[in-house]
Amino acid sequence: MIQKFFRKFFVSKKETSTSRVDTDSKTKEILFKANEEALRIKQEAESEARKAMAEALELEKRLAKKEQQIDDKETYIEKERNSIDQGRRQIDSLHKEIEEKRDAMLIKLEKIASLTKDQARELLLSGWEDKLKSEVAKRIKQSEEEVKKDVDEKAKQILVDAMRYGATDYTAEYTLSIINLPNDEFKGRIIGKDGRNIRAFELATGVDVDLEEEKVIRLSSFDAVRREIARLSLERLIKDGRIQPERIEEIVNKTREEVEKIIYKAGEELAHKVGVFNLPNEIIQSLGRFKYRYSYGQNMIVHTLEETRIGIALAHELKADVNVVKLGCLLHDIGKVVADKEGSHVELGVELLKRNRFPEKVISCIAAHHEDIPFPSVESVIVYIADAVSGGRPGARHEDFQEYLKRIKTIEDTAKLKKGVKEVYALQAGRELRVVVEPTEITDDEAVVLAEKIREELEKKFDVFPGQIKITIIREFRSEATTKI
Repeated sequence: MIQKFFRKFFVSKKETSTSRVDTDSKTKEILFKANEEALRIKQEAESEARKAMAEALELEKRLAKKEQQIDDKETYIEKERNSIDQGRRQIDSLHKEIEEKRDAMLIKLEKIASLTKDQARELLLSGWEDKLKSEVAKRIKQSEEEVKKDVDEKAKQILVDAMRYGATDYTAEYTLSIINLPNDEFKGRIIGKDGRNIRAFELATGVDVDLEEEKVIRLSSFDAVRREIARLSLERLIKDGRIQPERIEEIVNKTREEVEKIIYKAGEELAHKVGVFNLPNEIIQSLGRFKYRYSYGQNMIVHTLEETRIGIALAHELKADVNVVKLGCLLHDIGKVVADKEGSHVELGVELLKRNRFPEKVISCIAAHHEDIPFPSVESVIVYIADAVSGGRPGARHEDFQEYLKRIKTIEDTAKLKKGVKEVYALQAGRELRVVVEPTEITDDEAVVLAEKIREELEKKFDVFPGQIKITIIREFRSEATTKI
């Protein structure tokens, strides 16, 4: 039993000793590997440190070299600056020396010639002036002849080229609008019971309705806008079939709103065609009314488009302000569509543009386009010329010749019937009336009264007239005597 115990004890002790030997061996191996890894890391760190140190030393050398170069350049620049300053001082010294020698020479020359510098200059210039006088006069005369020879041809060429840009289609003026009916039964419905429908239609539209011709209705009015509203309204009423006073008023009001939109669009298109944008709404609306406005048979949109294109071409040729000419031509007749105000279309146009804060140069073009004021600029002259070319070219404007003669005769007869009137002349298509009176029968004060009387009678006879009539009373007193010999 005791032997077995000792045997077990010695075996356990032996196993413990063997285990300790293995542990020590492993520990030594781990420590060896750790030492090797530490040595490797140390060597790598030392290598990196040496490399960084080498780079730092190289960078330091380069910086030192750069600093030396900068110092050398600064030294060079300073030397150059000193050299330049020295050169300037030498130049100033030479200039001063030259001026002193020049003044000394002039003094010597003045003493020798007994003339001052100014006297010598005048003598020299007068001598050359005498020599060149005949040559200058000859050349001036030659240049004037060449200018006279070329100016007319050049002016014609410029106008022809400008007119070529302004060519537009012709649109005739009508005072009647015609509506064709499917049959005459519609006339009875349009007339209505006791004529109430037609009266309501005429009251709402402001036009005269003529039902005399078979299957045709004629709408008559001097106002093209009213006539267009009436035409569209009547066509819609016929298509709708419900023709009664309430329906008539409703359709006419709706149509009037639509026509106003058409007018605005027409004004916008006119402005855009000539390259003008961002105009005030009031101006665009007024330009759109040109669509339904005629002057001596010439549609105002056509006339304005034509005139503006001519004006732009002339402005380019003459190197004028194209934008001013463009606006002046576009807006020159805008006063003709200003309603419910008295005054000439020039005055109304100027007032409208001032209210919308247009530039003064543009406003002066409108004010001068009928020569009511002296031309303030070359642009205003171009607007005047473009208007005259567009309105005066053959075929641009027309009117009934008999009506024209009748109107002119009426104007002249109004003044001829007055006491003391000797002669009467209607000029400028009836826009100016010159009345020559007997000085022995009419005094100066009576001449003023006579002009007012003629004006009042003409306003009564012509409710509508294209423009204004200027009345001029001419009273000339002459005293004559004849010798016997």
